[in-house]
Amino acid sequence: MEMTADQRASDWLAKGDLRPTRQRIALARLLVGDGQDRHVTAESLFALTGGEGEKVSLATVYNTLRAFCDAGLMNEIVVDGSRSYFDTRIDDHPHFYWEDRGALTDAPADQIEIARLPLAPDGTEISRVDVVIRLRKTR
Repeated sequence: MEMTADQRASDWLAKGDLRPTRQRIALARLLVGDGQDRHVTAESLFALTGGEGEKVSLATVYNTLRAFCDAGLMNEIVVDGSRSYFDTRIDDHPHFYWEDRGALTDAPADQIEIARLPLAPDGTEISRVDVVIRLRKTR
Protein backbone atom coordinates (compact mmCIF):
# COMPACT_ATOMS: atom_id res chain seq x y z
CA MET A 1 0.00 0.00 0.00
CA GLU A 2 1.46 3.34 -1.11
CA MET A 3 1.88 5.96 1.59
CA THR A 4 0.01 9.24 1.00
CA ALA A 5 1.66 12.66 1.17
CA ASP A 6 -0.30 13.42 4.36
CA GLN A 7 0.87 10.16 5.98
CA ARG A 8 4.51 10.89 5.05
CA ALA A 9 4.18 14.42 6.44
CA SER A 10 2.58 13.25 9.69
CA ASP A 11 5.16 10.47 10.18
CA TRP A 12 8.01 12.91 9.49
CA LEU A 13 6.68 15.37 12.08
CA ALA A 14 6.29 12.53 14.59
CA LYS A 15 9.99 11.62 14.15
CA GLY A 16 10.81 15.11 15.39
CA ASP A 17 8.20 15.00 18.17
CA LEU A 18 6.46 17.99 16.59
CA ARG A 19 2.76 18.62 17.01
CA PRO A 20 1.06 18.21 13.61
CA THR A 21 -0.53 21.65 13.20
CA ARG A 22 -2.29 22.48 9.94
CA GLN A 23 0.57 24.71 8.79
CA ARG A 24 3.30 22.21 9.74
CA ILE A 25 1.49 19.43 7.89
CA ALA A 26 1.05 21.65 4.83
CA LEU A 27 4.77 22.53 4.75
CA ALA A 28 5.86 18.97 5.56
CA ARG A 29 3.68 17.67 2.73
CA LEU A 30 5.50 19.99 0.31
CA LEU A 31 8.90 18.96 1.70
CA VAL A 32 8.57 15.18 2.06
CA GLY A 33 5.14 14.25 0.72
CA ASP A 34 6.48 12.55 -2.40
CA GLY A 35 9.35 10.82 -0.58
CA GLN A 36 12.04 12.83 -2.40
CA ASP A 37 14.74 14.92 -0.73
CA ARG A 38 14.50 18.69 -1.10
CA HIS A 39 16.78 21.73 -0.92
CA VAL A 40 14.61 24.78 -0.40
CA THR A 41 14.92 28.37 0.69
CA ALA A 42 12.21 29.85 2.87
CA GLU A 43 11.17 31.97 -0.09
CA SER A 44 10.93 29.03 -2.51
CA LEU A 45 8.88 27.01 -0.01
CA PHE A 46 6.63 30.03 0.58
CA ALA A 47 6.07 30.29 -3.19
CA LEU A 48 5.06 26.61 -3.30
CA THR A 49 2.42 27.14 -0.62
CA GLY A 50 0.53 29.53 -2.90
CA GLY A 51 0.31 26.88 -5.60
CA GLU A 52 -1.17 24.46 -3.08
CA GLY A 53 -3.77 26.97 -1.87
CA GLU A 54 -2.33 27.06 1.65
CA LYS A 55 -2.49 30.29 3.66
CA VAL A 56 0.95 30.46 5.30
CA SER A 57 2.91 33.66 5.87
CA LEU A 58 6.59 33.96 5.02
CA ALA A 59 7.34 34.49 8.73
CA THR A 60 5.56 31.23 9.53
CA VAL A 61 7.60 29.43 6.86
CA TYR A 62 10.85 30.74 8.41
CA ASN A 63 9.74 29.81 11.94
CA THR A 64 8.57 26.37 10.85
CA LEU A 65 11.80 25.62 8.97
CA ARG A 66 13.71 26.61 12.11
CA ALA A 67 11.52 24.27 14.19
CA PHE A 68 12.13 21.44 11.69
CA CYS A 69 15.90 22.02 11.99
CA ASP A 70 15.76 22.19 15.80
CA ALA A 71 13.84 18.89 15.79
CA GLY A 72 16.56 17.23 13.67
CA LEU A 73 14.34 16.79 10.62
CA MET A 74 16.33 19.13 8.34
CA ASN A 75 19.71 20.79 8.10
CA GLU A 76 20.32 24.42 7.29
CA ILE A 77 23.07 24.97 4.73
CA VAL A 78 24.39 28.53 4.62
CA VAL A 79 25.91 29.33 1.22
CA ASP A 80 26.74 32.94 2.02
CA GLY A 81 25.82 35.42 4.71
CA SER A 82 22.44 36.19 3.20
CA ARG A 83 21.28 32.87 1.73
CA SER A 84 20.31 29.67 3.51
CA TYR A 85 18.97 26.44 2.09
CA PHE A 86 17.12 23.82 4.08
CA ASP A 87 17.86 20.18 3.27
CA THR A 88 15.52 17.30 4.10
CA ARG A 89 18.39 14.83 3.71
CA ILE A 90 20.05 14.88 7.13
CA ASP A 91 22.97 12.48 6.71
CA ASP A 92 26.46 13.92 6.22
CA HIS A 93 26.95 14.75 2.54
CA PRO A 94 28.52 17.52 0.43
CA HIS A 95 26.70 19.97 -1.79
CA PHE A 96 27.18 21.79 -5.07
CA TYR A 97 26.03 25.42 -5.11
CA TRP A 98 25.28 26.51 -8.68
CA GLU A 99 26.08 30.23 -8.62
CA ASP A 100 24.49 31.01 -12.01
CA ARG A 101 21.07 29.71 -10.99
CA GLY A 102 21.22 29.96 -7.20
CA ALA A 103 20.53 26.26 -6.68
CA LEU A 104 21.86 23.76 -4.16
CA THR A 105 22.15 20.07 -5.06
CA ASP A 106 23.77 17.03 -3.49
CA ALA A 107 27.34 16.28 -4.56
CA PRO A 108 28.72 12.72 -4.71
CA ALA A 109 29.97 11.92 -1.21
CA ASP A 110 32.13 9.04 -2.45
CA GLN A 111 34.29 11.48 -4.43
CA ILE A 112 35.38 13.67 -1.52
CA GLU A 113 38.00 13.04 1.13
CA ILE A 114 38.58 15.06 4.27
CA ALA A 115 41.87 13.87 5.67
CA ARG A 116 41.93 15.86 8.87
CA LEU A 117 39.98 18.50 10.75
CA PRO A 118 41.40 20.96 13.25
CA LEU A 119 40.88 20.17 16.92
CA ALA A 120 37.85 21.83 18.42
CA PRO A 121 38.61 24.48 21.03
CA ASP A 122 38.46 23.40 24.67
CA GLY A 123 34.94 22.87 25.92
CA THR A 124 33.49 22.34 22.43
CA GLU A 125 32.96 19.54 19.97
CA ILE A 126 32.49 19.47 16.22
CA SER A 127 28.81 18.94 15.57
CA ARG A 128 28.87 18.89 11.77
CA VAL A 129 31.05 19.75 8.80
CA ASP A 130 29.33 21.37 5.83
CA VAL A 131 31.05 21.11 2.47
CA VAL A 132 29.65 23.44 -0.18
CA ILE A 133 31.41 23.40 -3.54
CA ARG A 134 30.58 26.54 -5.49
CA LEU A 135 30.23 26.11 -9.27
CA ARG A 136 30.11 28.57 -12.14
CA LYS A 137 30.14 28.14 -15.88
CA THR A 138 33.53 28.19 -17.56
CA ARG A 139 34.23 31.13 -19.84
